[in-house]
Amino acid sequence: MQLTGSTHATLVAMQLLFVCSRNRRRSLTAEHRFDGHDGHRARSAGTSESARVRVTAGMLRQADVVFVMEKRHLAQLRARFGDLLDGVRVVCLHIADEYEYGDEGLTALLDARVTPHLETASDDDEP
Repeated sequence: MQLTGSTHATLVAMQLLFVCSRNRRRSLTAEHRFDGHDGHRARSAGTSESARVRVTAGMLRQADVVFVMEKRHLAQLRARFGDLLDGVRVVCLHIADEYEYGDEGLTALLDARVTPHLETASDDDEP
C-alpha cells in the first residue's frame, strides 16, 4: 500500500508487530498508538505462555518490522522460531517493563524510538 501526500513523497504503509512479555502494557500500548498511524497496521503479542496474545509464526511472516521491547524478547523469538526470523527486520526499543498501559512516559518513548523507523518517505516518485 502506498499513500501519496501533498509533498509528492510516497509513504509505504507497513505491517508492524510489537512484542513484549505478556502483551498487556508495553506492546499493547504501542499497537494502539501506531495502528492506523500514516496508514500503518499494527499488531502486538507477547512471548510468555501467559501472554494476552502470544506471538505466532504467522504474525512474524506478515510483519514488515518487528519491534521488541527488550533484547531478551528477541532471544526468545529466536529460540522459538529460529530461521523464520531470517530476513525479518527486528528493532529493539530498549524499553524496560516499568510502565502501565497507556503511560505518558511510555508513549513518549515509543514515539521517539519507533517513529524514525517509520519514516520511509521517498522523493523518487516525484513528477
